[in-house]
Amino acid sequence: MQSTNSPEPTRSALSRYLMPIGAAVAVAVGAVGIFLISPDDSSNTPAAADPAPSAAPAATPSATAAPTPASSAPAGKIGDINAVKVTGSGEPAVDAPTPFTVAKTTKRVLKPGAGKPIVTGQRLTIDYVGVNGKDGKTFDKSFGKPDPVTFTLGDQNLIKGMATGLAGVNVGSRVLLAIPSVDGYGTAGAPDAGIGPNDTLLFVIDVKSATTPLIRAAGTAVAPKAGLPTVTLDKATGKPTITVPKTAAPTSLVVQPLITGKGAKVAKGQTITVHYTGVIWASGKEFDSSWTSGTPASFGIGTGKVIPGWDKGLVGQTIGSQVLLAIPPADGYGAAGEKNAGISGTDTLVFVVDILGVG
Repeated sequence: MQSTNSPEPTRSALSRYLMPIGAAVAVAVGAVGIFLISPDDSSNTPAAADPAPSAAPAATPSATAAPTPASSAPAGKIGDINAVKVTGSGEPAVDAPTPFTVAKTTKRVLKPGAGKPIVTGQRLTIDYVGVNGKDGKTFDKSFGKPDPVTFTLGDQNLIKGMATGLAGVNVGSRVLLAIPSVDGYGTAGAPDAGIGPNDTLLFVIDVKSATTPLIRAAGTAVAPKAGLPTVTLDKATGKPTITVPKTAAPTSLVVQPLITGKGAKVAKGQTITVHYTGVIWASGKEFDSSWTSGTPASFGIGTGKVIPGWDKGLVGQTIGSQVLLAIPPADGYGAAGEKNAGISGTDTLVFVVDILGVG
């Protein structure tokens, strides 16, 4: 669900077929930091179309195939995380003896927070600086950027060391993580960031917030208008199955709540976390679903980071709601369509979206 100006890829982030035409196919700023993405991200991205149009390849360090994890401890002398100096109360400066390596993910709490410990599955908002232990150079940072970095702890599309290092850290903390290649980019590295095979990464992270999103829509059922697609939910998981009627598609955007949640209203500019399924009205064919991967998507809403139908249809809905969107081409992919998802320039799309939380 990213804009054409987004320099990063998304993953739990969100599938590329929610993005507007020309948007990056990977993680967006405001979703996940570009160099937090696991190198096997591409293997998990649905070959479908998102509400964010895609164009140029994502500028991410993801390899085209999952790298082989390092099979032994990193070469060179194993470093002591206590030897790394971090200064500054705002954006931190990191000074590490180089080359710095560790054999396993290690953390050091620099400033304990007063909040509760983070647990896997929570939605985190952080600021961070990433430094390569090989040469001490900064390869990525979120400080100074306008949008927050948010992700779900334990998302398999993030480098493993993030989940290992942040689990149990209190909200409000500043923490230093040392992540070996086996928990980072492995033997493939991330050449675009100057990260070579077997490089240890150092991250200084400010944990700003942690929330526990819903796992499915919950609230009061709403009877839909006649003539719209029907939706049945898997009793165990909540995944929707969409059946499209044998009638002409609507020519203007249709926004039909199916469940009204009891949470706060979604506001323009927020980062929302959702589960969704999308089908093509003409064929009923499913082209994308976050339920398939099991990981909700997160993206900015109301600011052009997704197709117009999502921006128009989801702002103002409440957390916990399930919303059916029937989106004609003008509010979807336009005359260009999205060939990779089998969407033509005349196709109306149907989405069922569970709004799980906001970042």
